[in-house]
Amino acid sequence: MNGSEIYALLRNFADGWGLALMMLVFLVLCAWPYLPGGRKNSETAANMIFKDDDDA
Repeated sequence: MNGSEIYALLRNFADGWGLALMMLVFLVLCAWPYLPGGRKNSETAANMIFKDDDDA
């Protein structure tokens, strides 16, 4: 296989299965915060910077 054949093979993969894989990853990452327990994890992450705050 020379360089142009490898490029064509990778280009065909990216146009088909690669695009489908990237779309699946995108949809999973968009749905991740809405999974059960997501609110608790989000609140924990949001308040993490105040954990060692002694002013209160």
